[in-house]
Amino acid sequence: MKKIPSFTINHLKLLRGIYVSRKDEVGGEVITTFDIRMKEPNREPVVHAGALHTIEHLAATYLRNDPEWKDRVIYWGPMGCLTGNYLLLRGDLESKDIVELMKRTFRFIADYEGEVPGAAPQDCGNYLLHDLPMAKWEARKYLTEVLENIKPENLVYPTL
Repeated sequence: MKKIPSFTINHLKLLRGIYVSRKDEVGGEVITTFDIRMKEPNREPVVHAGALHTIEHLAATYLRNDPEWKDRVIYWGPMGCLTGNYLLLRGDLESKDIVELMKRTFRFIADYEGEVPGAAPQDCGNYLLHDLPMAKWEARKYLTEVLENIKPENLVYPTL
């Protein structure tokens, strides 16, 4: 079987950042998939499942309510490897186009107080797997160490 494109990225060189993972044409529109990489793969601990689940709920809620971007949001969800998230947006976009959006999103998570949206048994398939304090910690770390000082090497996949 042919390797899918995301498995052809050199994860040994991959830094934390925002990357265009792929672009697909659907119904005459371009859908851009972003790799929101919070951890350096295979070089640092992954995001704990409870924290990543909470980040998923908070980011999805925030993004789908953002006045500028809400109508372009297709999907936000965690990577199976627990090193980040995927964001799918309508439009032919580049990583630099969503830096400010990601800063706002991760600032929202880092500063969030209250009940996690959708973290109730009738709303979520695993409502007990949430960790708001760690989600806030991970969001603040990504915001301050990566997003607020983003560099070109955090916006373009490394070459093999």
